[in-house]
Amino acid sequence: MNTVSNTLKKNFATLATAGAIGLAAIAAGSVAGNTHTASAATNPVVTVKYQSIVVYDSPNGNRTSKWLSYNTSWKTFGSAKGSDGQTWYNLGGSQWVPASYISLPSTSTASSSTAKINAVIALAKKQIGKPYVWGGKGPSSFDCSGLMHYVFLNAAKKEIGGWTVPQESAGTKVSISSLKAGDLIFWGSRGATYHVALYIGGGKYIEAPKPGQNVRTSTLSSYYMPSFGVRVFK
Repeated sequence: MNTVSNTLKKNFATLATAGAIGLAAIAAGSVAGNTHTASAATNPVVTVKYQSIVVYDSPNGNRTSKWLSYNTSWKTFGSAKGSDGQTWYNLGGSQWVPASYISLPSTSTASSSTAKINAVIALAKKQIGKPYVWGGKGPSSFDCSGLMHYVFLNAAKKEIGGWTVPQESAGTKVSISSLKAGDLIFWGSRGATYHVALYIGGGKYIEAPKPGQNVRTSTLSSYYMPSFGVRVFK
């Protein structure tokens, strides 16, 4: 185990007495707490993954009286390689923590979700022009819930249920004002919804509207505003 890790572990027993001073010196707890003149737009937010960790004045430098509590998250303002070979993250000014005691946000889940959303939207667009048929679940015709079931299952291998009510539970409920591309949108109260469509961004959605009409792209309007959304992929 490297010297920095040993030093940090030896200090755990004495952190309680210095803790209040340390947190006050950096921040009072969360991501919004630590500030610095540099921009953190391209730097990750890190989360403490051990009981508590000491803050150092530089990579492999001297420990300060500051410490961070378990599971708190902090903005970073750059990183550097220490003499121990590991990456250290800067929390603003002369405040550094080693990578071995923090966790970084996962990008794989986000990337995977984005790919699935894009695939679902792309497949839904390919169905535009196909006729509405009550109970139709594709691939030649659809009703509203049948279209949603078809595109999520075939584009993302996601089973969301075959009609509107079970599809309400396919993800997390969101408000219409916070819709994102890939969300399901519903008309009617929960448990009694009568129409569903796929929001594709820009105020537009893809739907199988009603008998006599074809799958189409429509625009949100106050005249026919959906009641709520469901986010299937976060």
